[in-house]
This record gives sequence, C-alpha cells and structure tokens, in this order.
Amino acid sequence: MHIETSRMTIRSFIPEDAPDLYEIFGDEETMENCEPAYDLGKTLSFLSSFCIARKGAVAAVHRKTNKMIGYILFNEYEEDIYEIGWIFNRSFWRQGYAFEACRAVIDHAFRERKAHKIFAEAIDAVKSASLMEKLGMRPEGIQRSQTRDNHGNWADLYFYGLLEEDWRKQQDKIMIKS
Repeated sequence: MHIETSRMTIRSFIPEDAPDLYEIFGDEETMENCEPAYDLGKTLSFLSSFCIARKGAVAAVHRKTNKMIGYILFNEYEEDIYEIGWIFNRSFWRQGYAFEACRAVIDHAFRERKAHKIFAEAIDAVKSASLMEKLGMRPEGIQRSQTRDNHGNWADLYFYGLLEEDWRKQQDKIMIKS
C-alpha cells in the first residue's frame, strides 16, 4: 500500500522503522489504553512478524522529516471486512495526524479494496471514540467489562463501524459542499 496525504505517506512497514516504532510502543503514556509498553525485543518481533510478514498494519510517515510517526492497524478480519486502529507518536498528538492518516486508509479500503465494512474497538471512551465518530464510524455496541486495562482492572470495550454505503453517503455530502 502506498497513499499520499498532504502531510504523510502511508506505506508498508520496513525493518528500518524499528527505532520509530519502539519510540511509540515503548512509551507508557502512549500505550496506556492498549497494552503495557513494549521493550525493544518485543517491538522488533512485532514489527517483523505482524507488521511486515503478515502485513497487518501500515506506517504513517511524516513527509517533511521522513519519520515514521504512526502505526495504523489495517487488517482484513474477514472477507471485505477490515479492522482499523491507530497508535501515534505522542509528539504528534492533537495535530490531526491520526484523523488524516485513518481517513486516507478508510478511503483506500472502500475505493481500492472494495471493503464492505471497517470496524474499530477501544477501551478509551473519550479520545478514541471521538476520533472514530469524526471518521464517520457509528457506535455498534459496548461489551461491558470485556477486557482488562494496563492496571488489571476490568474495562468496557467500545465497538464502532462504518459500512460502505454510509461511507458513500459521506462522500456525496463532501462532493456537494465542494
């Protein structure tokens, strides 16, 4: 996959992304609503086995600096149904990068891969859920006390989804405004 946005290139992961991925996955605050922060060995193993070998995620690379600033889970869960998720370098939070990158990946999924549905899940009912809604996803349910957070406490799991037909309606509205 290769997608250009105004500020980023979205591409497949490469081994040279290891230091930037570790900067993201090794940060406790960044990983607060995901899982415990990774050590370097776990980051390297995950990069090699999941990101590169299985092509389960793509890298968001800042175009001006060529720094990999975001991990975007983009995995075909079932035929024509994709899971999306994101973890961005904390230095790039609250600047619209996650929205820009995820919007581009979602558009790619529906246009190029003919996806039927994109879904996401999160235990963070504030930041993650608001981004999912901004991306046009709709709440599909809450699994109460479904998983444990990084502190061992039971946490709710929030599910959001976007159907291809709803994405098309959003595109029509964008075209009308233009």
